[in-house]
Amino acid sequence: MKLTHLDENGAAHMVNIGAKPVTQREAVAQSVLTMQPETLRMILDGTVPKGDVFACARIAGIMAAKRTAELIPMCHPIPIESVDIAIEAVSETQVRVVSTLRCSHKTGIEMEALTAATVAALTVYDMCKAVDRGMRIDETLLLHKTGGKSGDYHAEGATAR
Repeated sequence: MKLTHLDENGAAHMVNIGAKPVTQREAVAQSVLTMQPETLRMILDGTVPKGDVFACARIAGIMAAKRTAELIPMCHPIPIESVDIAIEAVSETQVRVVSTLRCSHKTGIEMEALTAATVAALTVYDMCKAVDRGMRIDETLLLHKTGGKSGDYHAEGATAR
């Protein structure tokens, strides 16, 4: 498989998408945070000193999705049609962030979905680091994507919400 972001001399370049057709696209990504049970209780009880952790993380994820092309050098600006950030406790020590993004464009929206999930997770960390510096952000991955020439992709063994 050829890397499309490298030219014939191996130099990085932005891929020309001009001749590609516009298709409906969706991408779903996740990040999982692991923390102390007390930290998660504070989040769920609304007693984190910085405020509503999940609400702030959702907003951060949306904002990050819209700025992905400014952060990832070879990303095209994407006309994002919708961003959904779902955040839920999945155990007494884990929080799962799932981002779902949609667009009609010539190239995919996977990087925006991954950026949204990651930045939302980083925001949870930032808001809770005063009480739990040992939090971990793991399992950041593309769960699935639809649309485009390469077709659908579903991560093996992963489940979207």
